[in-house]
Amino acid sequence: MAEKKFLAFDIGAESGRAIIGTLSDARLTLEEKHRFANPSGKINGHFHWSLLGQWEELKTGLRKAARSLGSGKLSGIGVDTWGVDFGLLDRNGDILGNPFMYRDPRTDGVMDKVFQRVPRQKVFAATGIQFLPFNSLFQLYAMKLANSPLLMMADKLLFVPDLFHYLFTGVKKNEFSIATTSQFYDPAKKAWASDLLKQLELPTSILCDIVPAGTILGELKKDVADECGVAGIPVITPASHDTGSAVAAVPAEGDAWCYISSGTWSLMGVELPTPIINDKSLKYNYTNEGGVNGTIRFLKNIMGMWPVQECRRQWLKEGREYSYGELTRLATDAKPFLTLLNPDHPPFLTPGEMPRKIEEFCRKTNQAAPSSAGDFVRACLEGLALTYRKTLEGLEDVLGKKIRVIHIVGGGCQNDLLNQMTADACARPVLAGPVEATAIGNLLVQAMATGDVKSLAEVRSIIAASFDLKRYEPRDTATWDKAYLRYQEIL
Repeated sequence: MAEKKFLAFDIGAESGRAIIGTLSDARLTLEEKHRFANPSGKINGHFHWSLLGQWEELKTGLRKAARSLGSGKLSGIGVDTWGVDFGLLDRNGDILGNPFMYRDPRTDGVMDKVFQRVPRQKVFAATGIQFLPFNSLFQLYAMKLANSPLLMMADKLLFVPDLFHYLFTGVKKNEFSIATTSQFYDPAKKAWASDLLKQLELPTSILCDIVPAGTILGELKKDVADECGVAGIPVITPASHDTGSAVAAVPAEGDAWCYISSGTWSLMGVELPTPIINDKSLKYNYTNEGGVNGTIRFLKNIMGMWPVQECRRQWLKEGREYSYGELTRLATDAKPFLTLLNPDHPPFLTPGEMPRKIEEFCRKTNQAAPSSAGDFVRACLEGLALTYRKTLEGLEDVLGKKIRVIHIVGGGCQNDLLNQMTADACARPVLAGPVEATAIGNLLVQAMATGDVKSLAEVRSIIAASFDLKRYEPRDTATWDKAYLRYQEIL
């Protein structure tokens, strides 16, 4: 295999990276070229992403990558981000404002208003998506209820990674994996759920054609290429939803495994050829999102490391600075099972004052509140591991089979304490790695698009040959069984 280099832009809720992947002799090596905090802020009482700030960071990453290659050339560029959020374009192709952040409270109560027009069961039957208050459907309906002039002016809707691909190429397309997070895509019909949007009197003309992961959109626009000092480079959609790219990078074998893509959010589920949309999947509020090669990611969105991140942010405001490593060490030394948390408690979703919100949760559930940073973080991690167990039981019930191993990928897989907690709580072996799963999946799906990698199976064999995994065996399962009984009572 001739050496090829691809550039992945992987942007999460907290930070973004530009990573070059070098593919040679059926192995992949990574080199980070740029890292940045994901710019966002509050304007007129609403949380927004700073699109211009993000775009400047992407161009900086491209410049740094190009300089490092010298006379070499990139074989592709692709962007992945979180799901559901979008930008709107007018008929001239101009962007109508900064995209709203999914944590913005403008969607509070909107789900119930949608269900007054279209019953919950019918929305799920048409989309197969987990009900979360910030899904794109509810964001759009919030704009309608507010008589938003932006929605009235909109000609096209592009999800955030689609928006960056548009800025790179001028091409307006919606990539499959990111489109399926919206709750207005029908995975059974493999088309937009247009009838649902019409029932809600939402415009369907703003939706673009859907393209699969691994589509070459075109070359980098000349003005962007000139500004960044590069020649024409193919721009390729990976699985543009970051979890879609991460799942493509799970180095699994057989079909008795599940994954956890661990970061700000934890996405726990299985890879399937077709969606599961029935009474059980509705009862468990699981979701059917798209993946590479038209696969379905049947999963549950769980509030992952966000409560820990928000606690750390609050303590920093108060003058107490901790690294994530320090917080994990403090949590390791803290007393086990002092406080059991539900990480998906709705008030935890919005930014700000997380320690206070945890204390309020403890008062409501008649539990002792954490008293130290280690106690807070241990409570967050234990609650997360117990939620994994609950999610695993639901997956096995829906699938009608036992899952024998859990793969954890993404930045959260570096947390040894949480990995061992997960093995103990779920009574399953855990395989952790690779850390940069999202960027790896992004890069190798680009390589599939160019023909340098032939299949998803080959993607996973390259990953297995290129990156080490760490194994965690279940240990103290009886203690976790007792904690799980308490956890179920608290929910």
